[in-house]
Amino acid sequence: MLDSAAARSSRPMLTVVVLCLGGMTVSLTQTLVIPIQSQLPGLLGTEPSNAAWVVTVTLLAAAVTMVVAGRLADLVGKQPVLVGSAAMLVAGSLVCALSDTLAPVLAGRALQGIAMGFIPVGISLMREVTPPELTSTGVAAMSATLGVGGAIGLPFSAWIVEVGDWHTLFWVSAALALGVLVLVATLVPNTHDAHGGRLDVAGVVGLAVGLLAFLVGVSKATDWGWGSARTIVAIVGGIVVLLAWGRYQLGREEPLVDLRATAKLPVLMTNLAAIAVGFGMMAQSIVMPQLLQLPTSTGYGMGQSILAAGLWLAPGGLMMLVFAPVSSGLMTRAGARRTLMIGAIVLAAGYGLATVLMDAPWQLLVASCVSCAGVGIGYAAMPTLVLDATERSRAAAAVGLNALMRSTGTTLAAAVMGTILASRTTAFTVDGQTYAVPTEGAFVLCFAIGAVAALAGAALVALVPQSRPAEQPVAAARG
Repeated sequence: MLDSAAARSSRPMLTVVVLCLGGMTVSLTQTLVIPIQSQLPGLLGTEPSNAAWVVTVTLLAAAVTMVVAGRLADLVGKQPVLVGSAAMLVAGSLVCALSDTLAPVLAGRALQGIAMGFIPVGISLMREVTPPELTSTGVAAMSATLGVGGAIGLPFSAWIVEVGDWHTLFWVSAALALGVLVLVATLVPNTHDAHGGRLDVAGVVGLAVGLLAFLVGVSKATDWGWGSARTIVAIVGGIVVLLAWGRYQLGREEPLVDLRATAKLPVLMTNLAAIAVGFGMMAQSIVMPQLLQLPTSTGYGMGQSILAAGLWLAPGGLMMLVFAPVSSGLMTRAGARRTLMIGAIVLAAGYGLATVLMDAPWQLLVASCVSCAGVGIGYAAMPTLVLDATERSRAAAAVGLNALMRSTGTTLAAAVMGTILASRTTAFTVDGQTYAVPTEGAFVLCFAIGAVAALAGAALVALVPQSRPAEQPVAAARG
């Protein structure tokens, strides 16, 4: 068994840059279709309810894949799984670029969602390919790509749609993904960190069925109604399947997810906090674009185009990346636990500002930057807390589960915020046509709920016991 230094990249900074570029490319594809969402029924020749799955299917595929990709990385090695994830992104982008009907576009978007496994696997690889003085910064930067890619994706894709055909979105993403695939295959070291074992296929199926049912119920609750039979059956059925899946996992020698390790207080509280912070992050992504795009004649809307709204919010996404080294420094001085608490509190402060800064786009920009700084700080600390409390043989799967918890938080936020904005409306007339638009109070309530969710995350992290990171050897040699 070799010392971990033997597994580290000879060009650690280059490896970090490649991994972060890959993470940003993967997360960027999640928001690619937002600018054309209202046009999808006409473009694909289908009903609006069917076209909505073009967005939803990617989120669902990503949710399941982040855990499975993490476990595969622990079994066969992280670099091969990264290459496979990038290849999935290329394939999914090409399928969408060559398609004009719903079914193949859904298949391509599902493949793009599967590629999201790149991010948790990349985070878990950081410790094996970077020297100690660079590890925290690398983990922080890689974690930030979850938010950065999505933030810059909206104005980027809106601009592409304005100057070209909608298929261009996917040709561009295919080109970016191909570049990432080549870079990962040639520049990211294969540390030969496979720990062996078998993939729990039944566990994968059980997790997929339970998660998909639950998340479909939550994501469609605004359209179906929270009290509708479809929503209740999907959510309750998903929870029942997940409970049965959990019992099955506890009886397995090689489970997909080591639930006993997950039940350790540091991991459990961090994952619960991830739901709360993920909820807080998504709240601004749902609420602020709508407020920016409402007509000024409503008295509180800001009359911005989709492209302009994306540009106003893009600096917030970049703040996540800017605060990666800040978060690294905080973790060195105060520890990951306190850093995550600081991030959650800063996120809450951003939403507090948003409740009073709603009169101009630049005011929302300020609130967005503060909120995103909190997300950047918090997202960087989460995987560090999880990795410190997890054996290396389960590191990637543990980070994947943490990413799933964040994704669950964002899905819940989208459903809750969507319901609030759809249920608190006022009549607005344009050119003789009357529309129902969210009230100003609905936006304020959404910001307030986002602040409460972030503070709840800080309170959960306060329950994480302080502990010293346990360094464990890596059975690896750089290939």
